[in-house]
Amino acid sequence: MAGLTTHVLDTSKGKPASKVKIQLFKINKLEKFLIGKFVTNEDGRVEGPLISAENLEEINYELLFFAGDYLKKEYINLDKNLFLNQIPIRFNVINKLEHYHVPLLLSPFGYSTYRGS
Repeated sequence: MAGLTTHVLDTSKGKPASKVKIQLFKINKLEKFLIGKFVTNEDGRVEGPLISAENLEEINYELLFFAGDYLKKEYINLDKNLFLNQIPIRFNVINKLEHYHVPLLLSPFGYSTYRGS
């Protein structure tokens, strides 16, 4: 299976992060082009691929996660102490025939990502 997928996990609660808004951009030199808007479901996933196998290109992409909106909703006292707001993750697609899964592991004061399968 090729294409691009993602999911968001709230590592401090040990559960999927639902209703996280995500934007996907193509990066061309210094310009960003919005190519999709998504929201995670109850399982912390977006329904279907962000980009299908036939539309994946060998270019740079950016996923922009609107983590602050989620964190303020889930953590009562975080509104005035918000550390993470928008989290951009830029990555390169080197082989468009492969599957690219780019998850976000999120907590109120840190995050990580990796290339999953």
